[in-house]
Amino acid sequence: MAASRRGQPELQVRLPSAQNAAIPELPPISALFLIDFDVKAGYTISWKASGPGVELEGVVEYKSLPSGLHTVSEDLIYFVHDGYAGLSAFVNAPVEDSEVRNARMLAVGVLVPLSYGRLGRAWRHAEGLKTMASTFATSAKDIGILEEYWQKHQAKEESVAPVETVESPSIVFQQPPKQFQGHARNRSASDGAALLPPGHRLSAYHPAWSLTKLLNTFGPLIFPIYRAALLRKRILISCHAPVQEACNFVYDISILSNIPQPIFDLLSPSSPPHRLRPLFTIGVHDIPFLVEDSKPRRNSDESPESDHEAGTGWIACTTDSILAMKDTLWDVLVTLPAPHSAKAARRIWPKIEGSGGIPIRASQRDLRRFRSLEAGLARLSSQSSSGASPTTPRDPTATNNPFFDDAEEKEVVEPLSWTALAYNGFMWWASAGEQALTERAEESARDAELLADMAGSPSSSSAVRMEAPLLSASVASLPPADPDEARTELALIAYFHRLTMQVLGTLADIVESDEDDGEDGSRGDNDDDDDGTAALIDDDDAAEGRGVRVSSEDVARMGLDVWSAADAAFVTAAVEAYFGRRAYVEGKGVEVCGVRVC
Repeated sequence: MAASRRGQPELQVRLPSAQNAAIPELPPISALFLIDFDVKAGYTISWKASGPGVELEGVVEYKSLPSGLHTVSEDLIYFVHDGYAGLSAFVNAPVEDSEVRNARMLAVGVLVPLSYGRLGRAWRHAEGLKTMASTFATSAKDIGILEEYWQKHQAKEESVAPVETVESPSIVFQQPPKQFQGHARNRSASDGAALLPPGHRLSAYHPAWSLTKLLNTFGPLIFPIYRAALLRKRILISCHAPVQEACNFVYDISILSNIPQPIFDLLSPSSPPHRLRPLFTIGVHDIPFLVEDSKPRRNSDESPESDHEAGTGWIACTTDSILAMKDTLWDVLVTLPAPHSAKAARRIWPKIEGSGGIPIRASQRDLRRFRSLEAGLARLSSQSSSGASPTTPRDPTATNNPFFDDAEEKEVVEPLSWTALAYNGFMWWASAGEQALTERAEESARDAELLADMAGSPSSSSAVRMEAPLLSASVASLPPADPDEARTELALIAYFHRLTMQVLGTLADIVESDEDDGEDGSRGDNDDDDDGTAALIDDDDAAEGRGVRVSSEDVARMGLDVWSAADAAFVTAAVEAYFGRRAYVEGKGVEVCGVRVC
């Protein structure tokens, strides 16, 4: 298996071309509706049009208008319903009318078939929906504009979603090897390996424009969230209105945690789906669905094809605090700060926790990787444009305004363990710091490789490429700067997809090597006392072949923290999920004359 991967396909970032500035074609819609707020009846559908069999009543009113919208003037809400992606534009406009309590609240929304991607490209309708909602909020209702919009954009029976029109920022793989060409697994056309056709740009309301905001919001916390997404956990983002940004984050995290195509055939046939399922906005009315979805699914040929992702993990956002309290519904809870916290004297970070309220923080390695990533993106931004961009990340090297102070670092980063302190101190004492400097240089080289050829840094040198042969790939040459080209956003996607290839590719090598050594690793794999969460297996168990041995050097090659118990647990879970094996993660320590002292 390792030998077959020596000729890896060329990894490229497919950038939207500046040659075609035309407005992209709007995807056909399966439903259009207008929802009004009535002081007696609550939210009601006052006008609707839909295709055959599309259910609206008792569904879109709640999905389109999550709790708390009365506190904001406007919002864009994404959701999913059956086989459709929904988008509604909400407006809360002041009016002199006692019957509506001096405010008119309404939403205009659409349903788009999910066959057009994980959001059906619904964002392309955002401008039209916002315009109609604003018109209805400030003047008498003329349903004629709704009827006209429906007649123009309704889905016809012969409507088919052509793969080549998918608008999803992605990395692509040129000339895939033979072992990948016949891959038959079902996957969405908007998966990470989907081609972005020449002549396309990201639409103005494309969720991927928020990728740099995602990075600035979470800082190094993005990495434990990414790892949870890679394990296909159920991730719930608890937020406040407006929800557009949280919906964008749902989309972004789903995209970043995609499995790149060249890795597909290295994984177990029973591995999780190649993408994390985005549910976008959910509320209390979705609790029955979440409970039913969490039940194990049996493999059956009678199962509907549209249900192949059921029970496989998801990511969603909610403004209903009761969902955050029900920790049986989710595996990871992300609580975003309230909007007004942006004006606080010191930064308020998102809070991440597992079931039972166990806090989840970034590792020391995550912090170093984040600083490296920000520096690389800053170089890319400086090369892209001579002017400052609103999405340009802050310069982590600025001494007058450091990204982290000591108090902030304690909030989001795991403390340095005593073993790590002892090891670093011993290495400096025993080798005059040479060993520690060498290890840090290797770490920096691996981080640089993830952004190789994107920022014009020396990381593209052959010396760096030798550190990670799996990632020895070049990114397509970047054209002159254009504000619509989303260079930084696409570089971020490529970065995380390369990181996924680094992690899973390393594990694939380890598993194959273990198999080549004649260790079937099957004994104890299905023991009843194994819940798949233990990070370490006793040395006696490892010697008996109960787990695949993952050394501290392997952990470092994956870009993980050799001192972090959470990262060791991640490795164990990843080996189980993607390769169907148990793992023994070997910790790192200090040895003096062959005797381990810590």
